Amino acid sequence: MGYEMAMNVRKKMPPQSTLFINDVNKSVCEKFVTCYSSYGPIVIVSSAREVAEGAATLVSIVPAAQHVKQVYLDKETGVLAAPKNSTRLMIECSTIDVDSTRDVSRALIEAGAGAYVDTPVSGGVPGATAGTLSFLIGRAKQEQPGPLDTRLFDLMAMMGSPEKFFYCGAVGAGLAAKICNNYLSGVILLASAEAMNIGIRSGIDRQLLYQVVHNSTGQSFMFDNVNPAPGTVAHAPSSRNYEGGFKAQMMVKDMSLGVQAGEKTGVRTTTGSAALELYKEASTDPRCIDRDASVVYRFLDGPV
Repeated sequence: MGYEMAMNVRKKMPPQSTLFINDVNKSVCEKFVTCYSSYGPIVIVSSAREVAEGAATLVSIVPAAQHVKQVYLDKETGVLAAPKNSTRLMIECSTIDVDSTRDVSRALIEAGAGAYVDTPVSGGVPGATAGTLSFLIGRAKQEQPGPLDTRLFDLMAMMGSPEKFFYCGAVGAGLAAKICNNYLSGVILLASAEAMNIGIRSGIDRQLLYQVVHNSTGQSFMFDNVNPAPGTVAHAPSSRNYEGGFKAQMMVKDMSLGVQAGEKTGVRTTTGSAALELYKEASTDPRCIDRDASVVYRFLDGPV
């Protein structure tokens, strides 16, 4: 998603402004420069520290909490290694646990590094490409927005739809909301796979079954957009050789965050715990290794 988000930022930011990019995959950065340098200058840097040295506004999206801490807190390569800048705006779009993002925020504030806001996103690669992502913001909405709020809004508007900006409260609240959303969507995806499998093996045409559910009480975003049965929904990853999908291994992380949040808040996570075990099983299946959205293989196994 980061590639597509950066694409929209480069296209929509002032053409005279410089976009600094960093990724562990240097070839991706080089491809990005080739594709989008016509919109304005792009500089590839080797660390988050170099980004912070060159820019007053930062966007990060990485796989897990340890990577977020590396981006911001590493004493040699992280944002903390850059000169202090109280006007720096940092928005963190990764999906990690609430405690970790609060730890990062506290450390940055104490160091005078600027304003850090957790802004996890939802919408997947299609939403990132279209610039229609939802932003779940760990900040209270201000009745009279200040300069920081305006900058935050303008930045998110380059990547998402303002009608889908949700101000959730204090630091970490955006992530709490995202974890709840992912918990629900992960369970629904598994239920969708199992339901499609039951119907298809019962002799129901998959297109007919899709129309039945789409127009009945089982309808959901996941069923309509991430339908696991290949050839059922044209834009679903399963119908496009899983291009633009979501790895089963990452679903383990997301469901784990949901189950852990339930344990911490005293909520009994019956369906999420069961889903987590199934995602763990799928993530180690040889057919799922290095394949996007390939959890479908585990639950649509056999003739479909």
